[in-house]
Amino acid sequence: MFVLNTLNPTVDPVQKTPLTTRTTNLAVFLLPALALIVPSGYSLGALILLVAGSSLIVSRSLPALSRQDSLIVLVLLTFAAVGIVEAILDNQGISGIDKPLRFIFAIPALIWLIKYPPNVGFLWSGMAVGGVLAASFALWQRLFENIERAQGYTHPIQFGNLSMLIGVLCLAGVGWAAAQPRYRNVWLAILLAGALGGVLGSLLSGSRGGWVGLPLVLWVFYRGYGRHLGMHLKVGLLVLSLAGVAIVYAVPQLGVQARVNEAVSDVHQYISAESQSTSVGARFEMWRGAIMLIAGKPLTGWGSQGYAEAMHTLGEKGVIDPYAAQFEHAHNEFIDAQAKRGLAGIVVLLALYLVPMRLFYQRFEAPMGQKAVAVAGALLPVTYMDFGLTQAFLTHNSGIMMYAFLLVVLWSCYRSQHSSVSIR
Repeated sequence: MFVLNTLNPTVDPVQKTPLTTRTTNLAVFLLPALALIVPSGYSLGALILLVAGSSLIVSRSLPALSRQDSLIVLVLLTFAAVGIVEAILDNQGISGIDKPLRFIFAIPALIWLIKYPPNVGFLWSGMAVGGVLAASFALWQRLFENIERAQGYTHPIQFGNLSMLIGVLCLAGVGWAAAQPRYRNVWLAILLAGALGGVLGSLLSGSRGGWVGLPLVLWVFYRGYGRHLGMHLKVGLLVLSLAGVAIVYAVPQLGVQARVNEAVSDVHQYISAESQSTSVGARFEMWRGAIMLIAGKPLTGWGSQGYAEAMHTLGEKGVIDPYAAQFEHAHNEFIDAQAKRGLAGIVVLLALYLVPMRLFYQRFEAPMGQKAVAVAGALLPVTYMDFGLTQAFLTHNSGIMMYAFLLVVLWSCYRSQHSSVSIR
């Protein structure tokens, strides 16, 4: 049984030891550092935290949980519960339960991290290493393995979006680096290198979905850091950003120009009815078919197997393009959630994103060094909502593991910096 308390990391009388400190810091560093450059690299740090947290549960050596901690636990549990219920009712077997269980696995990790919070420097250094290594691996695959779209050990979309996520979080960490009394310039250089690496990895993957929501990402940065910047600096950063976009588009080796032109061509072919089987056209057809299914069962949803069968039927009847009917998800997180899990599915998905976003956003007025974690925490669901517009990101192990475990890591860093947080 957890004890509710204010969000105060000093309420737990158990003292840290060198072993607990090293375990936490190592796991937090490895989670982003190895995420994209070894097979299932995102699982190593998560596994350490899961095992460590489970040991606390078994020994009943549990920390006090605040109301806000309990909200994080609640959104993880309810999202997992809806997924498990769907898997059971849909007769998906163990394979269907596996993915939602991973959100529950993040809860023991959270328990450990609350009791033994990490040194935030290990989080930021892990992010920076992860960004640089992602770019290095992407360049290797493009230049030496002649792979058209960098994909790491996963799919180009997953690789590119997670690389972009790491890059964006590194940029959030620049606020922390700027507030450091020692090695300030070194930390700034490290995190900027990680940010550039993460963005480059995304560009080399050609994953366009991760680029769509960049204006919203920039808005979060502005809300977090805008008041600390003078007007001249704001204008300079805007000009620099626009110049960067122009350069990225103009350099053909990055493949961005080709991918953008391809998207424009896909849309034209779809509107003119020339082809509905292009990358973009197939997504439009999947969305159209899934929305039809939602209209048929808006409250209960179809389940994953029912969804696949119903989409196949729509394809056979010519209601949607047969090519689009063969995919197992709608390539849109929000449409897919409601089509398969009904009203409960979309509600818990929104809660999974919006509740943590709200909690982190409350500390956007904190001092610069503390604000960085709050900005990063808000950016995590924002980027996932962006990725979810063109991909059902949480149907993939990499998407689940990175969201669930980065969420609890960022929350533990956040709560350790503040003695109390309340929802207004």
